[in-house]
Formats: sequence, structure tokens, C-alpha cells
Amino acid sequence: MKTDYFNTNKSTWNEKVKIHATSDFYDMDAFKKGETSLKHYELKALPNVRGKSLLHLQCHFGQDTLSWSRLGAKCVGVDISDEGIKLAQTLNNDLSLNAKFVCCNVLDTSSHVKETFDIVFTSYGVIGWLPDLKPWGKMIAERLNKGGVFYIAEFHPIVWMFDYLEKKPVMRYAYNRDEVIYEEEQGTYADETADVLSKTYSWNHGLGEVINALTEAGLHIDYLNEYDESPYNVLPDLIETKSGNFELKEKLYPLIFEIKATKL
Repeated sequence: MKTDYFNTNKSTWNEKVKIHATSDFYDMDAFKKGETSLKHYELKALPNVRGKSLLHLQCHFGQDTLSWSRLGAKCVGVDISDEGIKLAQTLNNDLSLNAKFVCCNVLDTSSHVKETFDIVFTSYGVIGWLPDLKPWGKMIAERLNKGGVFYIAEFHPIVWMFDYLEKKPVMRYAYNRDEVIYEEEQGTYADETADVLSKTYSWNHGLGEVINALTEAGLHIDYLNEYDESPYNVLPDLIETKSGNFELKEKLYPLIFEIKATKL
């Protein structure tokens, strides 16, 4: 059954690639001219990647992967969407970079990517597509060199407790939820008016589950930080801050968390 979930999600992401590539959200023209797609959280956490090997999990169509490549990292990007990987490879060639891209379910990465890395990186809207984080944590540990670093910047689990398909978001889903969440949504976060029906299966994972998946795989947690400010204006009624990020007016709960961990 989970294979069916993944296949549906893959089909949806294949459709989204076509829309996202021409959206203002991803601003392909600026990216091609040299603008980085990386945000301040990840740039601060990984300040010097030059000469280091980096594996980017769930890379979409590779903008972040290629942004790391521009900073001197030797990158491999992985994503379930074959359309995303095709576009990533085209961008890599057009920009004369040396990143590599692999199409596979992120949980199967170790079957497709055999080398190990100094850094494993993933960000923003990634873990919710996975039914169980234990194999995810195990795979990350397998792909890291000894002394290597894992880094994730991700939307906070509280964010995913709300149903955003309602006019006013309603708290509907459990903080930790084993059951799958099925949603149908017209458009996409990068273009709400797009002529696409997004059909998705997802799962909610609390911070304890994320931490335990990593520590049980043998990683040492260097830090866990939670932030009120999101670098993306993708939730209802966010207010832009002086830093150019976005926050809730009431600041009742964090929007973003980040974890940095080391393989001892």
C-alpha cells in the first residue's frame, strides 16, 4: 500500500516540476544568473562547504544542490521525481557545474548511491513524505563519513497539525500521527492558481521521532533550534519581518526547526 502512496506522490511532484520551474517562487531567471536558492539558516549552519562532498536528499529539481555546487561542494542530489531529476541534470549542464543526480525514493538511497559524504543535507517540506523515520535515519548514517555532518532545516511539526485547505486553518491532525493523511488541493504552494490537482499522502512526525531516528542510527545531535521566522511565505496570514523572513502575528508556535548532527 505504501508503494501506492509513493507512486501517487511521485506523479504529483512530476506535475509540480513543470509549474515550479516557471514560477516566481523559484525565480529561475535569477537563479541562472547566479542567485542562490539557499536560505540563511542553512548557509549559517554550513558556512564552508568548498571541497567537501555533499548528498542532498529530496532535492526537487536541484536548485539547492546546484547552489551548494556553486559554493564549491561536490554534490549528489536525490529525488523521487524523474521529471525533477531530468530538469536538475539540464540545469547542471547549462550552468557548467559538476553535480550528479539520482532518481529514487529517498529511503532507497543506499541502494542507488554507494559513496559516503562529508555532509548530508535536506530542507523544507521533506520528512512529511516519509511514513517512518527510522529507515531514513539509518540511511543517513550509512551515507555519512565518520565525522560527517547531517543538517536539516524543516517546517515545525506544529505547522502540519493544521488543515490549510479550509479558508481559516483548522487544527485537525495529531502532532505525532502514524496514520496517513490524504489531501487533494488545486494548485501548488508555488502557484495557487496553477491548473493542477495535487493528490498527496503524507505523515506527521514530532521532534522526538526525528531526534530518535537520528540518535538510534548512531548520530550525535549537536543542536536543535526552533524559530518563529520562516524564509518562505507559504502559510496563511504571515507577516514579513525586517530580516525578510515571515512570521505569525501572535508568534504562538515556531514555524521552523533545524538540527545538526555528527556521525561519531
